[in-house]
Amino acid sequence: MKRTHLPRTLAAMATTLGALCATSLPAQAADRFTFLTNWYAQAEHGGFYQAQATGLYSKAGLDVTIKMGGPQVNLMQLLVAGQADCIMGYDTQTIKAWEQGIQAVTVAAAFQKDPAVIIAHPHIKKFEELKGKTILVGSAGMVTYWPWIKTKYGFTDAQMRPYTFNIQPFLADKDIAQQGYLASEPYSIEKEGKIKPTVFLLSDLGWPPYATTVVCTAETVKTKPKLVGAFVKASMEGWKSYLTADPAPANGLIKKDNPNMTDDLIANGIAKMKSEGMVFGGDAAKLGIGILTDARMKATYDMMVQNKLLDPTKVDLKKTYTTQFVKDLKVMP
Repeated sequence: MKRTHLPRTLAAMATTLGALCATSLPAQAADRFTFLTNWYAQAEHGGFYQAQATGLYSKAGLDVTIKMGGPQVNLMQLLVAGQADCIMGYDTQTIKAWEQGIQAVTVAAAFQKDPAVIIAHPHIKKFEELKGKTILVGSAGMVTYWPWIKTKYGFTDAQMRPYTFNIQPFLADKDIAQQGYLASEPYSIEKEGKIKPTVFLLSDLGWPPYATTVVCTAETVKTKPKLVGAFVKASMEGWKSYLTADPAPANGLIKKDNPNMTDDLIANGIAKMKSEGMVFGGDAAKLGIGILTDARMKATYDMMVQNKLLDPTKVDLKKTYTTQFVKDLKVMP
């Protein structure tokens, strides 16, 4: 063989050998990760489904399974039992869990505002006007925002009645107000009752908790930080995509998981999340989607203590959350 041909021949042999090695080596398996939501699939879960549908999780090296929650699903119990790596949580629930010895840690907050609302008839213009009027509140609301409302506005338990997730009592009586979820009950009331109700978003009145949070056990945060970090980053990128690009990929998966979810309900949910700054508002506008801050977490903790929802001697706030996965994430709206 002539010397002049040697470099080219060696290069060709190297290329061929490399190709053979590449085909013989198994592809690196993605890490399995299970995320449990807090309810049936809906637009308010869209960012997570978008990350799934558009391959953001796969790109991050994750094989993610999204499981739906529901009215009979105990998220904390399943988290502790190892049935999910992380769950969709809520600040007051996560902080309270430590009182029962459950070491649940909030690692990100998709929603800068809690979507909880109180709905009144159109003639009610100010929240203070509901003092003394019947307000329908569900069991979860009774042990979260209702004590806060009583303290802040002077309302009493005498005016509170149980909410049975039926809007008919509200439609039948103009002096009744009820709880709701920003993109759910107000839309149903407007559609069925042919009225445009007054909707009070509690977070706009000063109710401090985050919502649609990502919650893991302290053990998972300690032993699987790379997986948790990858999931958080891809999820927040999913939220950005869902609300700024084409949401169709996520919507397809949402309707597949929850056939009762209609296009108009999804469209209304997306519109409300945008108009109210649920994901892009608050600190997220400057610090990035999913952000948690010490000040906000302390505000929620202090509110719980003030309203006797928490025994401060049993819960160290600093252990209930971590900013390590979001403080430098900078997924900007």
